[in-house]
Amino acid sequence: MKPITLKQIAEHLNISVTTVSKALKDYPDVSKKTKGLVKELAKTLNYKPNAFAVNLRTKESKTIGLIIPVIVHHFFSSVIKGIVSQAEKKGYLVIILQSNESYELEKKQIDLLLRQRVDGILISIANGTANFNHLNEVIAQDKPLVMFDKIAKIVKCSKVIINDRQAAYTATKHLIDTGCKRIAHFRGPLLPQNSIDRFLGYKKALLDNNMPYDPSLVYICQCGDKSFEEGKNSAKQLLKDHNDVDGIFINTDLVAIGAMSEFNKQGVKIPDDIAIVGFSNWFMSSVISPTLTTIDQPGYLMGKTAFKQLFKEMNKKKSNKTIAPKIIELETAIVKRESTKNID
Repeated sequence: MKPITLKQIAEHLNISVTTVSKALKDYPDVSKKTKGLVKELAKTLNYKPNAFAVNLRTKESKTIGLIIPVIVHHFFSSVIKGIVSQAEKKGYLVIILQSNESYELEKKQIDLLLRQRVDGILISIANGTANFNHLNEVIAQDKPLVMFDKIAKIVKCSKVIINDRQAAYTATKHLIDTGCKRIAHFRGPLLPQNSIDRFLGYKKALLDNNMPYDPSLVYICQCGDKSFEEGKNSAKQLLKDHNDVDGIFINTDLVAIGAMSEFNKQGVKIPDDIAIVGFSNWFMSSVISPTLTTIDQPGYLMGKTAFKQLFKEMNKKKSNKTIAPKIIELETAIVKRESTKNID
């Protein structure tokens, strides 16, 4: 059955299409009686407004684009929930795309969203993204852009972040405070800013507490789909390379859980032999044995905050107001569990 049109409603009631349109929008110059008749008939005939026509008239698509590196990660699934919860309240559809940590795919997805004429774009960049021309093109087209979590500092747009460096410092300091003397770091890839900052926070905590920084204790994990396996492999390699390590700060919970699995397999006791702190406070970190001490990263709040900032900027654009990029920093906290010793 073809969709009902305003013209068909108008013909049924023997009134103009303009009157029908005004009645559905509650214009004051249409009588209550006519409004009632129009709305009742529209409901009976299951009339739905033509979204395409509305978009042409308002110059809005009522859609936004969201690009994330991976969907299966607990943190990003929480971010998605936060974004969608706010978008639905404002009547926006969210087009969710996964870059799979690929710069080339990310570029194509940005181009796709621009061609779809979305009203704004939210993005957490891929690990492989080192060139930002595609993001600058979004800004050049006067399209609101908000980055979150994994960001590029040189792109002039709003960003929603945590203080990764301070959070990593807190995680490493906790290991030091519980008596760890030789602390390794399973870090993320070399490119993303959050991976860099977590490494720098780890290093600074060591130096501030008169502990030497040893680059051989830093193991690089790509933190993609194989994060669990990378955690296992890095743990296995650590045991071969260094038998004196008694603490590890790990870039993400999934890598940490993989490492714990390997340690358990090899009879390494956690936290007696090796204490571990993860990052993100994934659900599994609270149910594994032993439970994982971790940094709580507020994914849901980050998603809500990112959409709210984008919504503000989209409204400013509609009003032809200047958009001033804003940095919004959310707080983190350490969640102490069984994978680290109690502080005496």
